Amino acid sequence: MDQPLHLVHVKILAADLLSLTVRHTSPTTFLRCGRRVARAELVGVVVSRDRREKFLRFLVDDGTGCVPCILWLNHQYLNARTSSGPSSDHDPTAEMALKMSEEVRLGTLLRVRGKIASYRGAIQITVRDVVPNDPNSDVLHWLQCVRLAKECYDLPPRSAQGRT
Repeated sequence: MDQPLHLVHVKILAADLLSLTVRHTSPTTFLRCGRRVARAELVGVVVSRDRREKFLRFLVDDGTGCVPCILWLNHQYLNARTSSGPSSDHDPTAEMALKMSEEVRLGTLLRVRGKIASYRGAIQITVRDVVPNDPNSDVLHWLQCVRLAKECYDLPPRSAQGRT
């Protein structure tokens, strides 16, 4: 049975992520060796940071390339506008997004997971979570990416393997 890569966060290097094949269908799909991927996990250093009212945009560099990431912060603003109750009602999603945005500092090594998206023709990650990382985990992530690429991601789908 074919492994459904679109259901998991694929551990991937920036160069591989940025070179995914993009199919402009509805919704947009991303392919690696003919297999659909939808979520990614990467580890790298924050090299750019731009915070606005509703989002935080940043770049993560893992040594093979820079991946644009966007963390949406506007849950808190939508909650505040629609809430008629006291301000003691907190939106946990907004609180988590704000806490994660504080972790994103220039020069910080992070693990970023999220949904692969396309914005203005460029691949980016819509961030689900951000975790500061130990510098040793960077090497482990690289090794896992190489191993998983060879053993899982870069294999043709099983239906194509049976035809050869």
